[in-house]
Amino acid sequence: MSEAPRLSAADELAEVRRVLAAHADEQGALLPILHEVQDTLGYVPSHAVQTIADAQNLSRAEVHGVITYYHHFRAEPPGRHVIQICRAEACQSMGADALLAHAEKHLGCAVHGTTKDGAFTLEPAFCLGLCASSPAMTLDDEPHARVTPHRFETLVAQAGDCA
Repeated sequence: MSEAPRLSAADELAEVRRVLAAHADEQGALLPILHEVQDTLGYVPSHAVQTIADAQNLSRAEVHGVITYYHHFRAEPPGRHVIQICRAEACQSMGADALLAHAEKHLGCAVHGTTKDGAFTLEPAFCLGLCASSPAMTLDDEPHARVTPHRFETLVAQAGDCA
């Protein structure tokens, strides 16, 4: 995953308005709008919340509440690589807690955080669908099963080489 140049705030708002226009005729389209904004920009910029709220006839607080309630949405740009470690029961029973602790220590950032160099963002996931092969993680949306601390370090090093 290569680092795409960040858009200006004005260009981000233009993208948000494009998404809003695409959903203009839909009732209750807040979640699809937020998903599309995040898919397009990598996050939901705080400077776009009022624009989204106005278009959906909601308060800024309502939109902000949805963004902060769901772990999927980010209010800050992610790192160049996004790592998700499964937090579901099957993965927890097979060592996901230890894997997550190792990831935080190895990366030097907490869950929902980004490394100081902007290379990696660490996020929890609640079931990646690899329950029979746990613990599982994704790296840039690519699934990896039976991840050990050593394999985690190998994957991170390989991704770092691609940056």
